[in-house]
Amino acid sequence: MAAQYSQQYAFRAQKSLGLVSGSPEHAAVPGFESPDVAARTYVYSADGRLYAYALPTVVRIFQAEGAQLLQELALPNIIELDFSPRGTYLSTWERHAKLEDGAQHKNLRVFSVSTGEELISFTQKAQEGWQIQYTISESHAIRLVSSEVQVFRPAEWSKGIVDKLKVEGATSVALSPGLNPSVAVFVAEKKGAPASIKVYGLLTLAGAPTCQKTFFKADRAQIKWNTLGTQVLLLTQTEVDNSNKSYYGETGLYLLSAAGNFDCRVTLDKEGPIHDFAWSPNSKEFGVVYGFDVSTDKPNPLQPTDMPAKTMLFDQRVRSLHDFGPGPHNFISFNPQGRLILIAGFGNLAGKMTLYDRRTLTKVTSIDAPNTSLCEWSPDGRFIMTATLSPRLRVDNGIKVWHCSGPLVHVQLTDELYQASWKPANVDSVPVFPPQMPPAPAPSPAVALYEASQQKKSAAAGTIGGGEKKVGAYRPPGARGLATPAIFKREDEGGLPVSYGGGGSSNPGSGANTPTRYRGGTPVPGAPGYGANGREQGQGQRRHVPGAPPPQNNNNNNNSAHQNGAAGGEGAKKKRKAKKDGGSATPNAPGAAEGEEGDAAPAPQSKKAGKKNANANANAAGGSASGSATPVAGASSSSPFPIVEDAAGDAGGAPPTPLTPGMQDGLGMDSIAKKVRNLNKKLKAIDELKEKQKRGERLEATQLRKIEGEVEIRKELAGLQVV
Repeated sequence: MAAQYSQQYAFRAQKSLGLVSGSPEHAAVPGFESPDVAARTYVYSADGRLYAYALPTVVRIFQAEGAQLLQELALPNIIELDFSPRGTYLSTWERHAKLEDGAQHKNLRVFSVSTGEELISFTQKAQEGWQIQYTISESHAIRLVSSEVQVFRPAEWSKGIVDKLKVEGATSVALSPGLNPSVAVFVAEKKGAPASIKVYGLLTLAGAPTCQKTFFKADRAQIKWNTLGTQVLLLTQTEVDNSNKSYYGETGLYLLSAAGNFDCRVTLDKEGPIHDFAWSPNSKEFGVVYGFDVSTDKPNPLQPTDMPAKTMLFDQRVRSLHDFGPGPHNFISFNPQGRLILIAGFGNLAGKMTLYDRRTLTKVTSIDAPNTSLCEWSPDGRFIMTATLSPRLRVDNGIKVWHCSGPLVHVQLTDELYQASWKPANVDSVPVFPPQMPPAPAPSPAVALYEASQQKKSAAAGTIGGGEKKVGAYRPPGARGLATPAIFKREDEGGLPVSYGGGGSSNPGSGANTPTRYRGGTPVPGAPGYGANGREQGQGQRRHVPGAPPPQNNNNNNNSAHQNGAAGGEGAKKKRKAKKDGGSATPNAPGAAEGEEGDAAPAPQSKKAGKKNANANANAAGGSASGSATPVAGASSSSPFPIVEDAAGDAGGAPPTPLTPGMQDGLGMDSIAKKVRNLNKKLKAIDELKEKQKRGERLEATQLRKIEGEVEIRKELAGLQVV
């Protein structure tokens, strides 16, 4: 274990390239000079000893700690670099081109780091999967060429291919770590033939595969070996989802053992794609993030998605160990010691990171890191690097370093940042992760400057703590600045109580504060007042007027209406004749009993006729000036409209309940309320014209006349206001 460990990291931007020391200084590594021209790429060796970058005309290799230049290779147009595990060899790749003499372009070359000598070269047209894969001891190296796996001995590059494996249709290959390396070969589904994965021992390629599995719905795959190289996870994916549940195709996850004693499909209890999966460093468990997410994947863009993605922890036999629950996640990562688990949602999600302690499976902290393009643990497992990179996002580019307990310890803002990474280190060479959560170091001065700038931006934008803007419920322009009417409030907010069917029963969960209105003369099927028997359901119910006491349920009238409605005949003729002559049609008038019979469905009347009959009926009832509404005989059982009836009318001469100001029988605004509203609109328009006049804007003659009429409007409004 090293007494001193440097949490060094590197970055590459459009106009800069640098090495930065770790906590607490976070200063540039002394002795390293940034090149004058833009670098195309950089890379660390797996053990962290070496660092190399590529310029348009040269490749330079440095000692990572002291930034001492070791080799300078005159290689133009290099865009990819890669070290062997022990840093003995450096591979370079440039774009394939046709040579003038017709010879093959050897665009993949391998150099000795110590001497700078070119050892071997290959033709590699595709940039994807261009790297040569080495065993951890660098005893063997493999590469996939068409459908053939070629094996080399790096110590004897000059001998060329020493072994090979022909697998028809092979599209990807992965060499396992560990002392007994194996090779996993994936064959994609093609022309109705199933896809497959086969595992071979590196030293026994000529023999049968030690483990294999076939399956459908796999156009491409991602292969991940555990640290020991004993088991492999395979994520399969199709280009198109035939079930039309996902934009990004169907996914599947399979687990295979290199020894061939175990293989299965990882069964997940939630539909949707697999967003991410990762092995624990102990090689005995793995985590999976799967299921439809609220932002990244929608089975139907016109319908809401399922619950957010789910995160599960499995053991090496695919037994579930822990459910982290649903959340907006699409990323999972273990720290190098396997002590902490990071679950986050990046890309289209908000960038919230949640850390869990693996021993107790409890939450440690949450970190908000929006617009994150890169997330990576430091080798000592104490820090997390998040970066916003171009061209994924071209604004707010930079690097942030967080402590595992939550605080932000360093910020580096860099325009057009393309690449960032920690300097690798072996787990044995870094301090042991303590049993208790380590304390966070003091933040660098850059953090205070960053937070101050964010507060200024927040104050300027009217946001809270750099977050989202303050927003409220939308209100139309005509309702802004006014109090919310009680009818549109919930009961717990001071709104009116809700009554149904005239019986006073309330159902606060239904949201039916607004009265039902039938504008077309016929109830809508499914609405109150319309049931299985046509219009019979809800007939005779009294409509509750907002602001008035709930009406009492008069079951006697309803029962008599239904009983008498079946008689029909002569009574209906007498009633129609009485209406025509302007006579009484109330239940108290002579002959009303006969008139009620058989009139369950009277002929529809025009609006004028309805008002005339209503006035005549009210006068015939005794010329009462109370304003109470008396139901027309037979109308309670025939009209599809709820009837407004004064609850006090049945009490025998009790004082009537006044109607709500500005309402006419609960059916709409009266003429006075409408006029008040129109006058208020005119005053509002006059106030706007005055503001324009104060700003020096030129008004037209008609606009000036409007301003002059303000006094008259206010006088008229004062006389119409209802107290």
